[in-house]
Amino acid sequence: MVLYTPGRTSSYPDIPVESGIRIHFLGGGDEVGNVGVVIEDEKSTRLLIDYGLAPSSPPRYPSEAPPVTDAIFTHTHIDHIGMAPWLVGNHQTKLHATSLTASLSRVMWKDTYKVSSIEGYPLPWDRRDEDEANEAWEVHNYSQWVEYHNWKWQLHPAGHVPGAAMIEIDTPKYRILHTGDLDTRDGPNSFGAKPVECDILLLESTYSGKEHPNRVEEEARFVAKVVEVVERGGIAIVPAFASGRGQDVLRILHSSGYDLNVHYDGMGKTVSQKWLEHPEHLRDGDAFEDAFRWSKRVRSKSDRKRALEADVIVTTSGMLDGGPALWYLNRLRMDNRCAVLFTGYQAEGSGGRKLIETGSIPIYGHNVEIKCELDRFNLSNHAGHSELVSFAEACNPKHVILFHGDPETRPILASALEQKGMTVHCPKNGESIIID
Repeated sequence: MVLYTPGRTSSYPDIPVESGIRIHFLGGGDEVGNVGVVIEDEKSTRLLIDYGLAPSSPPRYPSEAPPVTDAIFTHTHIDHIGMAPWLVGNHQTKLHATSLTASLSRVMWKDTYKVSSIEGYPLPWDRRDEDEANEAWEVHNYSQWVEYHNWKWQLHPAGHVPGAAMIEIDTPKYRILHTGDLDTRDGPNSFGAKPVECDILLLESTYSGKEHPNRVEEEARFVAKVVEVVERGGIAIVPAFASGRGQDVLRILHSSGYDLNVHYDGMGKTVSQKWLEHPEHLRDGDAFEDAFRWSKRVRSKSDRKRALEADVIVTTSGMLDGGPALWYLNRLRMDNRCAVLFTGYQAEGSGGRKLIETGSIPIYGHNVEIKCELDRFNLSNHAGHSELVSFAEACNPKHVILFHGDPETRPILASALEQKGMTVHCPKNGESIIID
């Protein structure tokens, strides 16, 4: 057990709920990621949903969680699950999720601990907490009610990534839906989320005020650029997140019909193996397995050198903050026939953002100019503004609580939902919303 020194102290009220429902944001209220929300009623029934950290330099942490016997996790991206070992080590919390989320957590925590050691930022949890957390899981199928004191809850598919879940909570007074990270569109490996009628909707707002391009057209544009790069004698380097994006890129390239020599490097290979162990969470398990086996997995230094003769290299880190991507970029940096094709968000301060803005990137302690072509593609697995509005309207809630969003753009979504007759709340971190 490690004291919670890197994070904020507890912001949770130490007074009981007088009536109704209290929804308190430890993190992820007025920010993207770093999520943690406590839901509690006047009977002191309490659940924690997600408890993550923001993998920035240095990392950002949510406020310290109060004692909780049970926590439910929507999916295994580190900004939602990164602090779960601390919960188990300090509160002996039981962890709940789908089987794929529970299985992937081992991979994500191990990598988080490794990165923390390399970067010199101490985590609030240690290896012993991690080991205990690996044994603390209770896994659940979708649409399986779980009795919990005077409540019951169940999971629903959330889109976003395979195994991701929305959480429906049925209390004596209100039906609550927490979306987690949400995508209502079918993706290469996930089916889109379907609305669930509720009284209180906790809705992620990452893309408030922003529309996505047509998914099919954007995938076609991505494939066309890959082919263009290959035909001029270059290599397409695709930095991709280990859990979700890299696997989607493999499916897109495999289903394109082009005879491409694709090499796959980084932690995504391990994540993919976990996916194959849980095919029930995939849109088409056989099709993903075909795509994965079709790619050439990089397993050694000699494999990595052979990948320099590939058509496409799909590799972590998705934001160019480390991983094999920097090794490839360093080797190919002067070849203007090659291209770096970004398919995901590049956070402020990330290597990818620096490369896009300045044409150079820190590699192994040196700021290196990159001559490769740079291009960006929107293959997001979050719902866009219009999808969020339509989803909320179909859920028909009286109250909507917007979280996991940019405080500058969140009011755009709030306004759109208020025009539909919903009462909208925009919490800040450390703030409680009481619905009586």
